[in-house]
Amino acid sequence: MQQFGLSGGAGGVADFPQWVPVGALHYIAHTEIGAPIRVLARAAGCHASTVLRQIRKVEMRRDDPLVDAALRKLGAAAAPVKRQGASLCNKESATMTPPSDHAIPDDATLARESMRVLRRLCESGAVLAVAADLDKAVVVRDGPHGNNTRTAVVAASVAQAMALKDWIAPANSGRIVRYHITAAGRNALGAFLQRFGVKAAPSKGFAEESAPFQFQDAACAPVEDGSEHHRPRYPIGESPLSALARRRDKDGTPFLPDALVHAGERLREDFELAQMDSTLTQNWNDFLTAGTQSGNGMGSGTGSSAAQARARVKAALDDLGSGLSDVALRCCCYLEGLEAAEKRLGWSARSGKVVLRIALMRLKRHYDDTVGPGGPMIG
Repeated sequence: MQQFGLSGGAGGVADFPQWVPVGALHYIAHTEIGAPIRVLARAAGCHASTVLRQIRKVEMRRDDPLVDAALRKLGAAAAPVKRQGASLCNKESATMTPPSDHAIPDDATLARESMRVLRRLCESGAVLAVAADLDKAVVVRDGPHGNNTRTAVVAASVAQAMALKDWIAPANSGRIVRYHITAAGRNALGAFLQRFGVKAAPSKGFAEESAPFQFQDAACAPVEDGSEHHRPRYPIGESPLSALARRRDKDGTPFLPDALVHAGERLREDFELAQMDSTLTQNWNDFLTAGTQSGNGMGSGTGSSAAQARARVKAALDDLGSGLSDVALRCCCYLEGLEAAEKRLGWSARSGKVVLRIALMRLKRHYDDTVGPGGPMIG
């Protein structure tokens, strides 16, 4: 594909990111530049019928609005080749305007954002909701009482790339389309977790003992008896909050109202966004059992979205104070099970859920006072 300026790796005339599927590259080269199928097959080292099937498969997927938008962006980036009348067989003359960073995500951005979103889509009842003509998509999770909780926000360009990679698939049509994670998406998530050294484990409910977020500094990992660190694990199925939200008090009312669940999910989303900046170190250990202190290596809290998210997490944990910030950080951010948190904090059995509810009530008040009820979209 390099001879058409559509390579998927380094060294091309004006490369697309490596994540772009070969079938999509063939489709763009054939439909936008006019490359003959036999020439594409010769360049790819395969039979012409293989390329033809790839092109037909991509064309059939254009009913998916995300796939269609992704192909239109790739086609717009390839259009200068066609306009200039470049020779299809001359690598030197087939020039092309590089894709915009804002229009087509690079490989690092897609890997980082996809891992965050795919984890959320693995939760029970979670879907990616995409509205027409909006530059953001949101992950929402159906609650046990028919309510929806927003758990993540992602750029539409990243969602388009995920759809083109067949990591997500639409479940309906219309102005607002809901996407579910596919088998390919689960495999991709497993590859990402392995790439970042995270051992994924199936969820066992809110008592599941899970270790810290994979980007968390090793020095910050909760330890058993203060001695050694655990290998990071991630319960893909659900978080302790979602499992606890299904429980009811004796009078039948939910143990965790929707507003408290939303507050905990907001803290978790900020916490995950805070890990996205690899140029700064994050140390949340000051908020674990030792109380709230001035965070070391926390950054200035200004500039990048990751730094702003880091500042929001620190402000929330500062407001919670010692003890409450500990259980909120462990259960909402590290996704540590309540039984494990109770054991490490030296609390009596079944007391953790009460303290966690108090922490979430305080956290909700913090968000109501700082950003207003519900709060603006994050991301």
